[in-house]
Amino acid sequence: MVETRFHWFLPTSGDSRGVVGGEHGAEVLSSSPVREPELAYLRQVAQAAEANRFDSVLTPTGLYCRDPWLTAAALAEHTSSLRFLVAMRPDALSPTLAAQMAATFQAQTGGRLALNVVTGGESAEQRAYGDFLDKQGRYRRTREHLRVVRRLWEHGPAFDHDAEGVRVEQARLVDAPDPVPEVHFAGSSPAALEIAAELADVYLTWGEPPAQAGEKIARVREAAAARGRTLRYGVRLHVITRDTSEQAWAVAQAMLDAIPEELVRRQQQALRASESEGQRRMLALHGGDWRNLEIHPGLWAGSGLIRGGAGTALVGSHEEVADLIRQYEAVGFTDFVLSGHPCLEEAWWFGEGVRPRVDRPEAASRPADARRRERAAAAVD
Repeated sequence: MVETRFHWFLPTSGDSRGVVGGEHGAEVLSSSPVREPELAYLRQVAQAAEANRFDSVLTPTGLYCRDPWLTAAALAEHTSSLRFLVAMRPDALSPTLAAQMAATFQAQTGGRLALNVVTGGESAEQRAYGDFLDKQGRYRRTREHLRVVRRLWEHGPAFDHDAEGVRVEQARLVDAPDPVPEVHFAGSSPAALEIAAELADVYLTWGEPPAQAGEKIARVREAAAARGRTLRYGVRLHVITRDTSEQAWAVAQAMLDAIPEELVRRQQQALRASESEGQRRMLALHGGDWRNLEIHPGLWAGSGLIRGGAGTALVGSHEEVADLIRQYEAVGFTDFVLSGHPCLEEAWWFGEGVRPRVDRPEAASRPADARRRERAAAAVD
């Protein structure tokens, strides 16, 4: 049986008790006061993640947030076992430099690096970084970039490579990374699924309902099997978990009540212009309808009203959230990349409330589906 791993999130664009916007054309706004992404605060989040036995913390990338490599390097000094799932942009680094930076990070942290390869979903942001390829061109470059990086990590003789604008001559590393960093990759387009099947260790997707998400990773699994490869599969979600279901849903409702309608209208308009297939799938889950946000029992799409990227949250009692995690496990997910509102406190709610129930299912006192039926009946009364 494949071990389930949990990962947390570093809020390098700011944190809040409300939804923080940003990504895929959305403005960086929040429905409540924002905690600035200062190093002192990010250190607290990273240490909370480590204390609650999260495997790694994900660092985002883009114009809306702090640089992931520098942030991760700074925080590595304040943790001992936590890994850093650092966003790597093939448009921003030569493959040789990327491979060298990864090897250096491994050497200086005792092997605590994993990479989240970000192709880039929005041409406007890419142009700001000096990248003028279209979406398909970016995917072709990503494939060649990763091929070079992986060959460098094999630590063989110097080699040349020239394809899709990725050109190196006599490239090699003095030291290979030890261990070789795990490569995470996300994307919903056919090109993205093929790259994942060939070059990723973990395929990531945003939190669609379990059956729908399971169908998606089944396509990647089939493509990987055709290459003789086996991947892990991860899902990116927010989480709102409390001692009781009523408490958790009250938090979600308070977050929703704090979002101005004009902000939703403006953010939804921006997100509909996104080039990202994954973003299109996120928007389709709720269609901008405030009345239809529980898209699957315990899966709430309220975050996606103003936030680009991951737009769904696991909401409920600790037992209910653990049960929903098991539903994702049943369709093939092994890795859960989670975040909260705010990340600091929610890391403890999840770590102390949900994690024991996932690790020891017998800790749940009543079936989660029975508790949901009770909640639904109470709402009708």
